Amino acid sequence: MIFLTTLIISMFVTMALVPVFRTLAIKVNAMDLPDRRKVHSHAMPRSGGIAIALGGLIPVLLWAPGDEFTKAVLIGGGIVVLFGLIDDVKNLGWKAKLASQVAAALIVVFYGGIKITSLGMLVPGDYLLPDWFAIPLTLIVIVGVTNAINFSDGLDGLAGGISFLAFICIGYLAYLEKHHAITLFSAAVVGSLIGFLRFNSYPAVVFMGDSGSQLLGFLAATLSLQLTQGNTSLSPLLPLILLGLPVLDTLTVMTERAVHGRSMVKPDKNHLHHKLMRFGLYHTEAVFVIYVLQAFLVTSAFVCRSCSEWFFLILYTIFSCVVLAGCFVAGTAGWKLKRYGFLDKVIKGKLRILKKRQIFIKVSFSIVKLGLPSLLLFTCFLAARVPKAFSFLAISFIGFLLITWLFNKKWMGGILRLILCLSIPCVVYLSEANMAVWMDEKLARFYNLSFGVLALFVILTLKFTRRKNGFKTTPLHFLILFVALVVPNLPDEHLLSYHMGLIAAKITVFLFGYEILAGEFRGEFNGLNMTTIGVLIVMSIKGFIGSLPI
Repeated sequence: MIFLTTLIISMFVTMALVPVFRTLAIKVNAMDLPDRRKVHSHAMPRSGGIAIALGGLIPVLLWAPGDEFTKAVLIGGGIVVLFGLIDDVKNLGWKAKLASQVAAALIVVFYGGIKITSLGMLVPGDYLLPDWFAIPLTLIVIVGVTNAINFSDGLDGLAGGISFLAFICIGYLAYLEKHHAITLFSAAVVGSLIGFLRFNSYPAVVFMGDSGSQLLGFLAATLSLQLTQGNTSLSPLLPLILLGLPVLDTLTVMTERAVHGRSMVKPDKNHLHHKLMRFGLYHTEAVFVIYVLQAFLVTSAFVCRSCSEWFFLILYTIFSCVVLAGCFVAGTAGWKLKRYGFLDKVIKGKLRILKKRQIFIKVSFSIVKLGLPSLLLFTCFLAARVPKAFSFLAISFIGFLLITWLFNKKWMGGILRLILCLSIPCVVYLSEANMAVWMDEKLARFYNLSFGVLALFVILTLKFTRRKNGFKTTPLHFLILFVALVVPNLPDEHLLSYHMGLIAAKITVFLFGYEILAGEFRGEFNGLNMTTIGVLIVMSIKGFIGSLPI
């Protein structure tokens, strides 16, 4: 429960802080101005990073163990955020930024005890690297990954989405390895990124800035190294796969600059996302392609987490060669995606006809309208026991809804969203923590899979809606679909044991689905009110009558 609470607190704190710091950034002129190497066309506040840092900091301070590792990561992360924030406002030179990154890395190495001491089967026997080699190597890796994530922050939602997928895997692997601190850090970062990406997905209203991107890179490097070094079943080369895409992009860009005699630290437009856009992909399409590549690496890292280091090295080499060769051939040939070929004229043409007739939206919306409340109600019945305290809370929620419904319908949307945000996490947690005895393995798999199916139709509804305001489809929805499909079906020691990833995925689908459903009803909340009251009645009754003989 502590990991779920961490994720939810960090998510809501970040969502609350982003608008505040966005307004403050505009006042102090902490803006990312457009130029010839950047994609955005107007000034953008660079304040998302401080919201991410504070959103993740609060639950970590509350529940993380007070050992040297935790303190070192917090101190090092604080240094990175501080200098990144100064850079976002005053534009520090690269030397000052590099010095802060090295200082943060030194703290986690000497105070936190993070060192690359093993390369696994890449060296013979159980050979441990001596400090004179291990310490510089660790510093290079931490500083390198910190800058790699920073350099990848070139499109809306790009660095946040890459990091989101990486921290999902780091957190789940840490949970399996029973590493409490790393799981807690990862849950906090994932929650913060969910809150931040709500504002950073295309078209973004705020950037994370150097304070955010450097913090994500620093945490990704330190947590993954701590997780895979020492007494663990995980391969020490696992961080290479988890973070290999931004690292590959950074090394490629640096090599190209060196070959052409350009400054190694002067920004340009030769990153992977820039190349994809030169090939004719739209902004969101380029981000989506990179998300897919990162999802492939993250999934490979989890599935093959205990494979030999030579396997990981070969896998990463093949992956890198395919990506680099594809970019080189396409760039040399001047290839550009044709927008009016067979795909657009035949396939998309037919889809436009179906969309014009509203076939897709009618089908997908009908499934979401019926499936979402039904799935939530079924989840209520899964809870074999409900605390009486929650029953009283449910009754009070019913009272608030009825009073608002009768006397001030203008507040109905906000009250309904608030009650759902507070109730759904409790309902999902209680269903997993005290699951009914009739829920067997086959039914549980079908139940878990239904969340992925429902998420797909929610996104289709969002894609084909004719609404002018509210949510629109962005690459963020790929991340939601990825979590909804993959996380609930990950193998676990006990299929029905509750854990952070499973509960978080279900909560995400429910909250996101109800947000879309509320938008599609266009202010008519009568149906949502009735279903929400029904759910609250079931939970309140179950709490008062106790365990049912089912």
